[in-house]
Amino acid sequence: MLSVQRKVCILGDFAVGKTSLVRRYVDGIFDDRYLSTIGVKVSRRVVNVSEEKTITFIIWDVAGSEEFNGKHTAYLQGSSVAILVCDLTRASTLPTLQKYVNKMREVEPASGFLVIANKNDLTDQFELTMEDVSAFADEIQSPYFATSAKTGEEVENAFAQIALEIEKI
Repeated sequence: MLSVQRKVCILGDFAVGKTSLVRRYVDGIFDDRYLSTIGVKVSRRVVNVSEEKTITFIIWDVAGSEEFNGKHTAYLQGSSVAILVCDLTRASTLPTLQKYVNKMREVEPASGFLVIANKNDLTDQFELTMEDVSAFADEIQSPYFATSAKTGEEVENAFAQIALEIEKI
């Protein structure tokens, strides 16, 4: 059996749900408490992509910050895919994803992208529409998903898409 490892960075502003998405995907759990990530937290999960092949995702949960500084740049090196996370209840979190796209293209020009619009369960608080998310994803030529780390909605499917993106690279 062929087994490969691929680094995946999860990027976005503070409190968009990056850590919650990773915990839902890797550990199958959700915690309502907000714990700010400091620096980076690395998790892994093995995915069977076929009977002959597995991919081990090495997921780098990078802290959201106002300044995407040099230290953050080092975290991006070697990434196959960047997951860009916005919060459907905070419109300001979508346009700021462009800074992560720009930095990722500078550091790893061949990397792919996946846009995740998180907190899909909070429909009465939406400030973004899926049309907004779709337009951004189209601009950067990326697939996109609306997820809920709380309920688990579309989280597995979003990460399955990453395996497909990695196969394209």
